[in-house]
Amino acid sequence: MIVDAHHHVWDLSVRDQDWITGPELQPLRRNFTVTDLRPKTRAADVGRTVLVQTITVPEETPEFLALAAESDLIGGVVGWTDLTRPDVTDELARLAELPGGAHLRGIRHQVQGEPDPEWLLRPDVHRGLTAVAEAGLVYDLVVLPHQLSACVKAAADQSGLTFVLDHLGKPPIASGAQEPWAGAVRALAGLPNTVCKLSGMVTEADHATWTVDDLRPYADTVLEAFGPSRLMFGSDWPVCTLAATYAQVLETAVELTAGLSGSEREDVFAGTATRVYGL
Repeated sequence: MIVDAHHHVWDLSVRDQDWITGPELQPLRRNFTVTDLRPKTRAADVGRTVLVQTITVPEETPEFLALAAESDLIGGVVGWTDLTRPDVTDELARLAELPGGAHLRGIRHQVQGEPDPEWLLRPDVHRGLTAVAEAGLVYDLVVLPHQLSACVKAAADQSGLTFVLDHLGKPPIASGAQEPWAGAVRALAGLPNTVCKLSGMVTEADHATWTVDDLRPYADTVLEAFGPSRLMFGSDWPVCTLAATYAQVLETAVELTAGLSGSEREDVFAGTATRVYGL
């Protein structure tokens, strides 16, 4: 059974996804539901998924937890809460008590949108990250390459918290450049409390012309740096549909990991996510 460690859903009748701007993103301006996802996961032999926050509003996480409670597909939720709020410990406890609260596995913030490249190192954020660790949750990192150095410092300061790097840290695949991204990723991987998602690559490449060979240097870098036991597959559906179908994303990940042993592939496609998110 495959675990998809990263996907989203949204309903525009509930609230707008205000990040969907410009003509390139317009194909995402419609509803994407668990019902839409289910036939794709069934065809791909995906038995469990992790539903990940999309926008930074407090209402989204309770909604996602309720979805997980009703679904045999969603095994865990990575939600959002304001890490800087003084009562963040109480808020995390409240979320855990909501319907579906047992599915809360992690917290994520859109750090990639923060103008301060060292936002993760702010004292109030540090306090919030400590609360995440004390709640038994993990912290997903959605960051840009220039923010990776702060991720390294934060992970070193928070040795009791597992940090999950989403989308390889968004390397500039379309340009073909690897540095300074690769060096920063290796530094992050040097810390034992870090893992990485093999996700989001097709949308960092040229959407229309990407090939597996375009992605391979970046996949090889994280495979070498983190190792299969700290790497997990994620589709990033439906964002991935800008460049590939759900099936193509999975097939590409299988091709990129073809040189691994059977047990190593088991880690990437199920074991790591199951362990890290406690599915």
